[in-house]
Amino acid sequence: MPGFLEENSTVPCKVVVNAEEQYSVWPVDRDTPDGWHDEGFTGPRADCLAHIDEIWTDMRPKSLR
Repeated sequence: MPGFLEENSTVPCKVVVNAEEQYSVWPVDRDTPDGWHDEGFTGPRADCLAHIDEIWTDMRPKSLR
């Protein structure tokens, strides 16, 4: 099975977000890292990245906006 970080990975992933409203992709079968919570979107890595591209329109951390 390919690693979840590979561009063409089909490993099920979820979108996670931190307190600074920064987004990332994380494997569904792993515990969400401390300081992050599930955003609600799951799917293949490419779909998660496309979702992040749609919703994360301001890349600055929340504290700098």
